[in-house]
Amino acid sequence: MESVTKDGPARSVEEAKSGEASARRGRLAAGEDPAKRAQILAGAERVFNSVGFDAASMNDITREAGVSKATVYVYFSSKEELFAELAEAQRCQHRDELLAAFENHPDVESALLHLGKVMLRKVTSDWAISAQRIVIGVTNRMPEIGRRFYEGGPKIAQQRLAEFLRRKSESGELDVPDPEVAARQLLDLCVSGLMRRRLYAVESEPPSDEQIARYVGAGVEVFMKAYGPKR
Repeated sequence: MESVTKDGPARSVEEAKSGEASARRGRLAAGEDPAKRAQILAGAERVFNSVGFDAASMNDITREAGVSKATVYVYFSSKEELFAELAEAQRCQHRDELLAAFENHPDVESALLHLGKVMLRKVTSDWAISAQRIVIGVTNRMPEIGRRFYEGGPKIAQQRLAEFLRRKSESGELDVPDPEVAARQLLDLCVSGLMRRRLYAVESEPPSDEQIARYVGAGVEVFMKAYGPKR
C-alpha cells in the first residue's frame, strides 16, 4: 500500500484552494465585464435613437443587446442610468476633441475656425441631435438629467473657450473684456443656427463640410471684427 506523508492532505487542501483562487481571478465579477457593458450600452443606444427615451423599455434594450434582463440589471439599475452613461461617454469624447481643437494653430482666427467646425460637426451629428431631443423631453420630470447633460457638455465647451479667449486677450491677440460672454456669443454665431435647424427637423441630415465651413467662417469673421486686437 502506498504511504501517505503527514503533510500530504494539508498540501492537497492548500493546492485546491490555490486553484480555486486562480479560477476566480480568471473570471470577472458580476457587473465588471467591459465587453458585456459595451454590448448593453450599444443596444440601449440603438433603442433610444429608434423610439426615444420615454417609449424605450428595459425589455426593448435586453432584446436589442442580446442579453437577459437579469444581466442588464447587474450593470444598470434603470434606463435613466443607461442614458446617463451613454451621454457621459459622448461628453468625454467631446472634451478630448475640444481640447485638441486649440492645439497647433498659427493664429487665433485659424484656431477659432477649427474649433467652430469641430463643435458644429459634433452637435449636429445624428447622435447629438437624438440625445438633445431626449434630454429636452425628460427634463421637466427629471431635471437632474438636463443638468448633467448641460454641465458635462455645453458648459464645459463655454468654459474652455472662455479660458482660451482670456489667454489670447492677455497676450494682445484679442481684445475681449468679458471672455465668458464672448464665448457664448461665438458659439451662438458658429453653432446655434444650424443646430436648431437639425433639432427641429428642418434639416434631416447633418450639414455638409462646405456648409459648415461657410457658416463657421461667417461667424468667426463677425467675432473677429468685434473682438480683434485694437489698432
